[in-house]
Amino acid sequence: MGAKGKGYGKASGAGTVINAIATYKGSAFGINLWTYAEVELGDDFKGIEGEIEVEGEESADADDDTRLIEKCLELVLRKFDLPLRGYVRTKSEIPIGSGLKSSSAAANASVVATLDAIGEKAKEEIGALDAMRIGVDAALDVGVTITGAFDDACASLLGGFVITDNKSRELIKRTEKDSEVLILVPREKAFTADTDVKQSRLIAPWVNIAYELALEERFEEAMTLNGFLYCAALNFDPEPMVKALECGVQGVSLSGTGPSFVALVDEEKGEKLGEVWSGLGVEGKIIRSRVNNKQNFS
Repeated sequence: MGAKGKGYGKASGAGTVINAIATYKGSAFGINLWTYAEVELGDDFKGIEGEIEVEGEESADADDDTRLIEKCLELVLRKFDLPLRGYVRTKSEIPIGSGLKSSSAAANASVVATLDAIGEKAKEEIGALDAMRIGVDAALDVGVTITGAFDDACASLLGGFVITDNKSRELIKRTEKDSEVLILVPREKAFTADTDVKQSRLIAPWVNIAYELALEERFEEAMTLNGFLYCAALNFDPEPMVKALECGVQGVSLSGTGPSFVALVDEEKGEKLGEVWSGLGVEGKIIRSRVNNKQNFS
């Protein structure tokens, strides 16, 4: 292991089953949208610098995530008592501030890329769960999360459907499920750090019911209940969810703290819902993707 080298990492976006803000217990699933990170270490760098590219363009909304990936690089280097010199760059397909876990993906990809740059033994020494915990520490430090978003981090790096306790940073359960995903991404942004936590905590008893459904792997029911609850608590119009139910979709939710909505669909229902969502007059875009079940730490 050393202080010179290049490394690469990637992590996926994710969708919400259970938003953990109300109870610190969460559930999420990986989505086949990606953030790629490249880290370079060496004495040529005066300190730690980061750069984020989103969908081919530099984004003014990326300031917090730039600080996040720099903090991830710093924390990994401190872990191995290496000089705090390096450069981290991420390129992402995941819209920022849309509830699709762009911060978790950026953190995971940056941590993995840093470990890769240090050397193969670094990954063996840290392991996937501790790698995610470093990213969570960084996210809390720069203020882009309320609960630490350990559920989002797990879905992003491990893939599949995960259930977590964010307070103890424990992975309760992981399972795989194949499905298409339809995502409605409004142009407006909604950053987690700006969320009304008090209103979210009011719905905790009912979010616990949704969490129990998730433990039984009734993910569609869990996410739909979660979605209606958080739409009410965070003042989002639930019309996209109602329209999804009219199309026969069983699982649809506000993702994270919004403003995006995610739906688990088959090809036929996805086509139908895509047409309906397009007719809502929401300024933004619709993304068709799939659940990602692959782990991105090896």
